[in-house]
Amino acid sequence: MFRLATENDLNEVEKIFHEILDHEAETISYSNWIKGKYPTMAHAKKALDEGTLYVGEDENGRLFGCVNLNHIQLDEYSKIPWEYEAEGEDVFVIHMLCIRPDQARMGRGKAFIAYAEELAREKGCKVVRIDTYEGNKPAENLYTSLGYRLAGKTLFFFQQVIWENLICLEKKL
Repeated sequence: MFRLATENDLNEVEKIFHEILDHEAETISYSNWIKGKYPTMAHAKKALDEGTLYVGEDENGRLFGCVNLNHIQLDEYSKIPWEYEAEGEDVFVIHMLCIRPDQARMGRGKAFIAYAEELAREKGCKVVRIDTYEGNKPAENLYTSLGYRLAGKTLFFFQQVIWENLICLEKKL
């Protein structure tokens, strides 16, 4: 089940961030995120306050992931040669998609993307956009398998924390 997050979810969302970053520290980092820099409780709280933080719950009510869904396109998006022209409220952007490591490869990410697309349709959006670190091949493969088109790549000063090349993808609804 997917729903808007509540204040009561914030500690669990932060745990999800830590689980992902700890797992990546022990194995391989696909996200290029930095513990204590991004994502943090402050990022989750900001999204919660803006009404854009969503969580996914399993059958037992345990949170398995979270995502920030809004219309905010990062400044660097202007450097991308998007195929589908859309601005403002016509664009739905997926940010900070996180799935607990012990829930990976169970279709949770795919389900979250489907949920985001349905929300976008309900809001009358024309296109969904997402970006990911250029080294995050699992995420890139997931998005392209779901019909997202690679639109381009550019250097981002991501969250004013990390300089990195991000690939940008889009899907027309």
